[in-house]
Amino acid sequence: QVQLAESGGGLVQAGDSLRLSCVASLRIASRPIMGWFRQAPGKTREFVGRISAFSGTTEYAESVKGRFTISRDNAKNTVYLQMNSLKPEDTAIYYCAAVFGRLGSTPGDYEYWGQGTQVTVSL
Repeated sequence: QVQLAESGGGLVQAGDSLRLSCVASLRIASRPIMGWFRQAPGKTREFVGRISAFSGTTEYAESVKGRFTISRDNAKNTVYLQMNSLKPEDTAIYYCAAVFGRLGSTPGDYEYWGQGTQVTVSL
């Protein structure tokens, strides 16, 4: 059982930075793979990036490479999404997700989801 809670969203201008946090409440003595997704109005949920359970290897969507960075602090059960050089097209609800034992880049690959946090980037 995993409960996830995102925070850190807000309204910013293009070029600004934000750091999103996802706190995981774990009832299973294991370390999940963590992913970040986003969904803009009228669009499907899309993959942003992920971080592996043990090695910390990250993977990102082409649209955010070089701008976004995912990290995790296992002692705090927290995953971060550092977003730099934000663009209006980054506006979306951002979700963190978790799954055990499988790397994936689609929503269907993940079992547990947070409620999302809104990121709005204006010109």
